[in-house]
Amino acid sequence: MTDATSHTTTTTATDVFEILVREHADMLTAYLHSLVSEHNAVDDLFQETMLVAWRRLGDFDRSRPFGPWLRGIAAKVAMQHYRQSAPARAGQVLDPAMLDALNDQHDRLGARTSESFRARLDQLLDCLQRLPERMRETIELVYARGLLVRQVSESVQASEEAVKKRLQRGRTLLAECLHGHFDGRPGGGASSP
Repeated sequence: MTDATSHTTTTTATDVFEILVREHADMLTAYLHSLVSEHNAVDDLFQETMLVAWRRLGDFDRSRPFGPWLRGIAAKVAMQHYRQSAPARAGQVLDPAMLDALNDQHDRLGARTSESFRARLDQLLDCLQRLPERMRETIELVYARGLLVRQVSESVQASEEAVKKRLQRGRTLLAECLHGHFDGRPGGGASSP
């Protein structure tokens, strides 16, 4: 076993942040669209929100949901946007009552589908452990260790095509597991005998 495969994988703050950003991107974009009328500003505000969130990640309470924390940052970024371009807006202001109503609505919607940060991470790690060993190892080397497919193929002594296929199948099984349709048995979903 080479050095690339001898270490157990640890989930870094960067890995977790990337997962959470992907999971909450649509919600955050919709939220920002509800705050600002200029569609071209939403992308910039989204990026600024992510930068602030990344810088403040250490302040995040992992026992609480990520979405409301992210929306709080987005609201402050949007308010700053309005303040900086106030002359062009003559009278447009973000009303705190409107922000509260939007947050309540997002919380109600999110309560149906989202889980706390820790629960979602635990589910992902559990699903990763259910994968067949070679698939799990390949996914860990590429996504957790940041190795290129070529490097992984050398490390695990498999062709690049085999590594790509393992990644594809592994991602599919992880998605199925996260949605409750894979139990870790060969060829088995949650409803398989």
